Amino acid sequence: MGIAGLPVTLWLINSHHMHLSAQKDLIIRFIEEVWNNGNTSSLNTFLHPAYKDHSLPAGLPADASGLQQWVTMVHESFQPQTVIEEHLAEPGHCMVRISMHMKHIGLWRGIPATGLTAVTSGFRSFAIKDDRIIEHRAQIDGNTLEQQLRAAGDIIGCQPKTAVNR
Repeated sequence: MGIAGLPVTLWLINSHHMHLSAQKDLIIRFIEEVWNNGNTSSLNTFLHPAYKDHSLPAGLPADASGLQQWVTMVHESFQPQTVIEEHLAEPGHCMVRISMHMKHIGLWRGIPATGLTAVTSGFRSFAIKDDRIIEHRAQIDGNTLEQQLRAAGDIIGCQPKTAVNR
C-alpha cells in the first residue's frame, strides 16, 4: 500500500507529479531537441519559469538564458550526440547516465577543430515540476574530452594559433 492507504499505482496517478514514463519522455525529448539538435528556441517547452541550472560554466546566468548561451557555445565547437545509457526516474526527478559523442568542428579550450569525434561520459540530474524541468545538475568529464582532442590535434598537426613577434 502507498500513501494514505491507496495502492502505489493509484497514488502516483492521482499525485501532482507526472507519470514516470512521461517524465522520462520529457528528458529524452529535451536532450534530443536541445542538446543534440541545438534547438534553443524550444526551451520554453521544456523549462519551468523558475528553472535553475547548477552546472553552467562560471560567468553564465544559472537560468534559461544561461543554458541557451551554453548550448549555442557548445554547438559552435561540436556536433554533439548524447546517448542515454541509463535512465532512472522517481516522482519529480530523473537521472541519466550518458555518453557524449562530440564531433569537434570549432575552437574549444584553445584547440582548433580536428573534425574527429571524441567520447566522454557523465550524469545529468533533473527536477521536474508542473510537467517541466525546474532544476538541472550535471557532472560531465570534460577533461577526458580535452585530452582526446589535444592528442588528436598533436597527431594531425592542429595547434592553437599564437601571436608571432615581428
